[in-house]
Amino acid sequence: MQALIVTGASRGIGAATAALAGTRGYAVAVAYRSEAAAAEAVVADIRAAGGRAVAIRANVAEEADVLELFARTERELGPLAGLVNNAGITGPLTRVESLEAADLARVLAVNVAGAVLCAREAVRRLSTRYGGSGGAIVNVSSRAAQLGGAGEWVHYALSKGAVDTLTVGLAREVAAEGIRVNAVAPGLIDTEIHAAAGAPDRVARMAPGIPQQRAGTATEVAQAVLWLLSPEAAYVTGAILPVSGGR
Repeated sequence: MQALIVTGASRGIGAATAALAGTRGYAVAVAYRSEAAAAEAVVADIRAAGGRAVAIRANVAEEADVLELFARTERELGPLAGLVNNAGITGPLTRVESLEAADLARVLAVNVAGAVLCAREAVRRLSTRYGGSGGAIVNVSSRAAQLGGAGEWVHYALSKGAVDTLTVGLAREVAAEGIRVNAVAPGLIDTEIHAAAGAPDRVARMAPGIPQQRAGTATEVAQAVLWLLSPEAAYVTGAILPVSGGR
C-alpha cells in the first residue's frame, strides 16, 4: 500500500479526497493545521472502510512542520506515492484597496510558499534522480486564478495563479524523473470555505450564474484529483483541469 499525503484534509475538498483515496488503495496522511477532531474523524472513516490512515498536524507555511509531515508519513505509512497540495486559505473578502498587508502575507505563506515546500519534499522522495520510484503531485488551484476574484478576493486569486505556474513549471522540470504534476481548478464548490471567509450565502447567491446551474461538490473535485493521481492519467502532466460546471 503506497502512501499519499493530502494537506488541508480535515474538511471540504481535502477531506473528500482523503476519504476517496482511502478506498482506492492509498495509505493516507490526513494533514491538518488546527482541526484535530475533524481530521481524526476523516481517519476513522477511512479505517472503518478498511483503509489505512493517520492524522498529522502540519502548518504548511512552516518549513519545520512540512519536514515533519513527510518524515512521519514515511515512518508510519511507508514509501510516498503522491501528494495532494490542497491546503489553502482565502483571506478576508475585500477589495484590493482595503487589503491588510498581514492578510496578504498569510495567504501567500499558506497558498504559495506552503505548496512549494510540500512539492519540494515530494520531489525529493519521488524523483528517480534521487532514487525514488516516481509518483504524482496534484495541486488544488481555483478558477479564481483565471477569473480574478474581483470585488471579493483578488489576493486569493493571485495566489492560485502562482499555483498554476508551479504546476506547469514543475511538471516540465521533473517529467523525465518519473513525476507527473497536475492541478485541478475548482469553481464554485459547496464547502465550508465560503462561511469561513464571511459569506455563508455565497453558494446560493452565485449558483444560478453557473452554466450547469448549481455548485459542485467536494466529492466531484476529489474524483478528478484521484483520476490525475491514477495510471489512467499516465500521459497527463502540466495540466490544469477545471472542475467548475462550465464557469
